[in-house]
Amino acid sequence: MESPGSVSRCPVRQQRARWERKRVCTARELLETERRYQEQLGLVATYFLGILKAKGTLRPPERQTLFGTWERIYAASLELLPYLEEGHWGPGLEGFCSHLELYTQFAANAESAQTTLQKLLKKNKRFRRFVQLQEGRPEFKGLQLQDLLPLPLQRLQQYENLIVALAENTVPNSPDYQQLTRAARRVSEAAQRVHAIGQSQKNDQHLLRVQALLSGRKAKGLTSGRWFLRQGWLLVVPPTGEPRPRMFFLFSDVLLMAKPRPPLYLLKSGTFVCKALYPMSQCQLNRVFGHSGGTCGGLLSVSCIWEIWAPNILQALTDQRYHLTWVPFHESKGIVGAKVSYLVIISSLNSQRGIWGEWGLQPDLF
Repeated sequence: MESPGSVSRCPVRQQRARWERKRVCTARELLETERRYQEQLGLVATYFLGILKAKGTLRPPERQTLFGTWERIYAASLELLPYLEEGHWGPGLEGFCSHLELYTQFAANAESAQTTLQKLLKKNKRFRRFVQLQEGRPEFKGLQLQDLLPLPLQRLQQYENLIVALAENTVPNSPDYQQLTRAARRVSEAAQRVHAIGQSQKNDQHLLRVQALLSGRKAKGLTSGRWFLRQGWLLVVPPTGEPRPRMFFLFSDVLLMAKPRPPLYLLKSGTFVCKALYPMSQCQLNRVFGHSGGTCGGLLSVSCIWEIWAPNILQALTDQRYHLTWVPFHESKGIVGAKVSYLVIISSLNSQRGIWGEWGLQPDLF
């Protein structure tokens, strides 16, 4: 017969005890945060949605755009909480997963909701006074409506962290292990979809901003359907003459060079004229040195010859180990006698010396 001391020193039993402690701690946090989350959902549903419906302050389309699937998300939380309070984690969370599409729909509407809120606060005096009155209630504890609107998306991220942790710290022979594992997978997939929607919305905002900066007939539609990566000033150094500052916009498939408009253009002050568009599909990435991948950095050569090469360099650009740094570039002679401009724009986050990349650019295409 094993003594208590030998049992306590058993590695398997110790590991299971650690899992159980983490599981209990995670379950407690999930329950407590769900109660707070449901309370905040209820405040908005009661003091904003309910009263706005009763008073008719907003037209139904405006109200729907502003709050999206809020009421149905609130109902899903009301359904989930009793399961958590009774300790039925597996059945409760697996059943909750049937409502995850509400969060995806809410994310797709998030940008329109914020835009609608700002427009209504600016133009609708009656709505503005109503919002100020409701936000002044002690139940809101100083929170504003614009702070509460992103709440479901923030909660989805918490769901992912907590449910994944709960599943990871549940022993495989537990009755709810399979249910928790399925719930963790489905919540993670929903969080990824919501993240992708958010990234797309941010990109759309960048594209609209960049398009507003570009003027002239040649600039129309240049940013549609692309992913914005970076922008910055560079000095173009010609074979003769002084360096000329140019604004560069880096997208997922092209690098755009623009010239600032003279100050005399009062109506278009601060805008740029598109001067060149360099397709990234016609660039080639080569490692010059730094093959060992050590901490001392290295040199990456990115060359672009018109209609000769067509490899994809976006993997290097989007690698999380690198970030873009804008510095001056110079004119040089490229392969097969083509005139190529070189631009250093890639540096390493892991080294002060950096990993540098050279962009080969064909001269003006416009």
